[in-house]
Amino acid sequence: MPAKILVVDDEKPIRDSLKLILDEEGYSTTVASDGEDALQRLQEDVYDVVITDIKMPRMDGMQLLESASKISPETFFIIMTAYASVKTAIDSLRQGAYDYLIKPVEFDDVILRVNRLIEFKKLAAENKSLRQRISLDTGFTNLIGRSEPMKKVFELIKHVAPTNSNVLIFGKSGTGKELVAKAIHHNSSRKEKIFLPINCGAISENLIESELFGHKKGAFTGATDDKLGLFKVADGGTLFLDEIGELPLNLQVKLLRAIEDKEFIPVGGVKSVSTDVRIIAATHQDLFERTKSGEFREDLFYRLNVVEIKLPTLNERKDDIPLLINHFIEKYCNEMGKKILGVDNETMKVLIYHDWRGGVRELENVIERAIIFAGKEYLTVNDLAEHIKGNTQLGYPDSLKDALRDFEHEHILKTIRKFDYNKDEAAKALEIGLSSLYRKMDELNIPTKTAKEE
Repeated sequence: MPAKILVVDDEKPIRDSLKLILDEEGYSTTVASDGEDALQRLQEDVYDVVITDIKMPRMDGMQLLESASKISPETFFIIMTAYASVKTAIDSLRQGAYDYLIKPVEFDDVILRVNRLIEFKKLAAENKSLRQRISLDTGFTNLIGRSEPMKKVFELIKHVAPTNSNVLIFGKSGTGKELVAKAIHHNSSRKEKIFLPINCGAISENLIESELFGHKKGAFTGATDDKLGLFKVADGGTLFLDEIGELPLNLQVKLLRAIEDKEFIPVGGVKSVSTDVRIIAATHQDLFERTKSGEFREDLFYRLNVVEIKLPTLNERKDDIPLLINHFIEKYCNEMGKKILGVDNETMKVLIYHDWRGGVRELENVIERAIIFAGKEYLTVNDLAEHIKGNTQLGYPDSLKDALRDFEHEHILKTIRKFDYNKDEAAKALEIGLSSLYRKMDELNIPTKTAKEE
């Protein structure tokens, strides 16, 4: 699509001549006879560049520049003036113009300046898009949440990221283990180096050693060339070992040595290869219990578990569901070119009270599907999949704030009862401090003393 140019001048020969040369250059050019006419066109369409005279009836170029900055801030302005004073040019640049031309204008000069501005605009848009993509893949941007469990996760990341310590992430499927690993990497001194993920459970046992440590030519049938292992490919960066609990016992020994000695021997090799890799491992299993049964090496467990990060399930952080919903709506509206403003009150209640066994990943899929079928500005229950609709819980107020308060009241009370009114144990299970539990109980009118304690 050609860039759109708006030429504004009260002198018809000038604006028509500029339109002619700009159209010949391949631009889509529109003309306006004064500032008010131009402002109306800017309200109706989006223009890449406006070339405007300063002195015009009804609304001059400087007034147009000021008004346009509020309704079309992405539009670049070139000011034309026959009054070749330095002050006029400086004033226009101070108010937001990108360039200026002195009348009588030279057409070659106009083309040169417009081409340069359009190129700059393209580069600026590409850089902005790149920064947004990087932001989504790094830092904390994709780790969305204000709940107490997520605040705890953020604090752990902030403390451990600048170090070179190994990290072990525990979490069920859909809790965002790889996102946490990326956040640690991109907030570390290794952020300029590679972040390399590998799922230890997705590679067959007879290939995983070669994938991790590489092999020499002729080491086994099919090894026709030397191959670098991921431990060497990730040298200087971070190696993310997902589902570390699936690693075979015989390879656990080699992994331990590679971590401790910072060197390893490729399959079929005789010489050690040095490497400097930070290890972040993740699992959905209880590795401590597996060390007791002999399925996972205890020495490797403690070497990996320098810092432990336990990720809450979505059911344990219901407060974050509205934030996540808005994030996914924005994401998929951008991808699909749709305009959805949010979800209605009833739909929000359904989503909050659903049992999210698939975690954040399940919620994302539900929102993506709903946007595909949505026909209104707000998602409704009718846009949801049948298995979500069927889980509507009745008895909660329409107000989202009140509904969340009711849910929190029920969940805390249920947890306290589960631990036979032992508030220390209840606070640990809720992953909040004891003082926070008492404060919540006070806010939600949950008695601090019960018949059980009296």
